[in-house]
Amino acid sequence: MIVLYFTATGNSLYVAKRIGGELYSIPKAIKTGNYSFSDKKIGLVFPIYGLSVPAFIEEFLHKVKLDSSYIFAVMSYGFYDGGAANHLLKIAKRCGITFSYINTVKMVDNSLPTYNMERQIKNEPKKQIEEHLDKIITDISDSRQWIVKNSGFDKFMTKLFLRAWTRRSQGIANSFSIEDTCTKCAVCAKVCPVDNVRVQSGKPEFGSNCISCLACTQNCPQNAIRLKGEKSTARFRNKNITLKEIVDANE
Repeated sequence: MIVLYFTATGNSLYVAKRIGGELYSIPKAIKTGNYSFSDKKIGLVFPIYGLSVPAFIEEFLHKVKLDSSYIFAVMSYGFYDGGAANHLLKIAKRCGITFSYINTVKMVDNSLPTYNMERQIKNEPKKQIEEHLDKIITDISDSRQWIVKNSGFDKFMTKLFLRAWTRRSQGIANSFSIEDTCTKCAVCAKVCPVDNVRVQSGKPEFGSNCISCLACTQNCPQNAIRLKGEKSTARFRNKNITLKEIVDANE
């Protein structure tokens, strides 16, 4: 089994590790031009952005070739998954991909403009993550054919969010500021999945290719990267995932 994943703060990587199999980082696959995968089962694990499939993942799906009789997807989210499953199905149809199984799992939401990270971390046990993952893992092991259903309201909300994200096509890099506690360690550059951060002689500089994943600020060892409008100065990385794993996945 092959599992392709994209992670910024460790949630999706943790899900991928729990599912098992041979793990491949989607950012690394893109950077190396590796778009062909073949196995009995192939899975995709990634976060939901704005109730929808991230544009970064959509672009990957249009290029990747998946040779498998059982293709599945597991999407992580924080508060509400909206019509993300339906959105993924629409993308898959355009790409010639047939999903046998699509599910979502509720985890800590890392959206700094929306949520207080301290509260998100404190309330993590209430999300019953392990119980939900156990069910998903059993489903995949049993090759269950199932796709989470989205209501008309779910689909409508995703449509609204997609319009909003389109207007923010250059991401949120312009909303970052760097505090004097920055040590120029370049971790922000190493964890950026699209190489949008540069650290040379001075503080980090952000390009125009930001995908709003927040990996740079959430993983900064000095907590020196502020985001305009953030609800708290606390930061989050999945407790089961190390910084080195995030770097290895995205560098």
